[in-house]
Amino acid sequence: MLKKGIWILISIAGAISLSVVAGIINPSEKINALWLIVAAGCFYVITYRFYGSFLAAKVLVIDRNRTTPAQRIFDGIDYHPTNRWILFGHHFAAIAGAGPLIGPMLAAQFGYLPGFLWILIGSALGGAVHDMVILFASVRRNGKSLAQIASDEIGPVGGIAAAFAILFIIIVALAGLGLAVVNALSQSPWGTFTITLTIPTALFMGIYLYRIRPGKIAEVSIFGVLMLLISVFAGHYVPGSLLDPFFNLPRNTLVLSIVIYGFIASVLPVWLLLAPRDYLSTYMKIGTIFLLAVGVMVIAPDIQMPPVTRFARGGGPIIPGTLFPFMFITIACGAVSGFHSLISSGTTPKMIMNEKDIPFIGFGAMLVEGFVA
Repeated sequence: MLKKGIWILISIAGAISLSVVAGIINPSEKINALWLIVAAGCFYVITYRFYGSFLAAKVLVIDRNRTTPAQRIFDGIDYHPTNRWILFGHHFAAIAGAGPLIGPMLAAQFGYLPGFLWILIGSALGGAVHDMVILFASVRRNGKSLAQIASDEIGPVGGIAAAFAILFIIIVALAGLGLAVVNALSQSPWGTFTITLTIPTALFMGIYLYRIRPGKIAEVSIFGVLMLLISVFAGHYVPGSLLDPFFNLPRNTLVLSIVIYGFIASVLPVWLLLAPRDYLSTYMKIGTIFLLAVGVMVIAPDIQMPPVTRFARGGGPIIPGTLFPFMFITIACGAVSGFHSLISSGTTPKMIMNEKDIPFIGFGAMLVEGFVA
């Protein structure tokens, strides 16, 4: 009875918050940013608890007693049973790049309301469902990629077409994301030093977690977070120091370095570098957003932008097109993104320890990305 009462209160709080944000309650007053935090938080908690659980139990029929590919085809390289929290961090870091931050900022020219509603509805009914279904399908097919699944289901011609489409998407997506990373780190010894130091930190975390102290998630998490904070603060003293020439890199050098890192990370066992480093970066991403949310709750500023601006009809300073369809194109990551299918059918299904972790990782990570957006 107590649990039902709590969920009823959360539902009421979410409904009131959404009504305020949408202008149904007190439409003439400015909206406090705190209402957006409360509305999104309540909406996502309810969505995960009820809709995600319904899909997992009644539609996908998750079987916690079924052996996963990570256990059945274990090789210690790609197929490796991984703790659900580590895997959540790995999966979230892979799907939540710069997109959830850049897209909503660009779409803000239409007003705060269209993007906010699209992120809520899109991530709950589209993105989270999409990610979990693809992850489930890959797990049930021995961790096969999306192209292999397409080949099995619709034939070799369809599989080849899917493979070429995926290749094109990967080239475009990685070029765009890579450009953002290179621009951010170019001539920035502080940022480059911090990013570089996370690599040996992640290597030690992987060795510590799987060789020295197996299963000690809390210990390795504390070490990783401390090292992450140290690397951020220590990077402040790199510009102008003896280390400056080694980390003050031009764009071309950064591009080459990222390519080399990507190759090395792809051939090393996933538990050694890729998973712990993604897990570590998730602390940075979620931690930053958490602090921003706390700041909004403490300051509680009023939103100065109108719910919908005149640029919804076109002629905006950044996006010249109209609200439809350009907002839905601009905000993909954070709402619904086909690129996530490559992650949900990539390394993640090969690391699922138990099918009961699929909703937490596939559905939950996408909702967290929506909250970030």
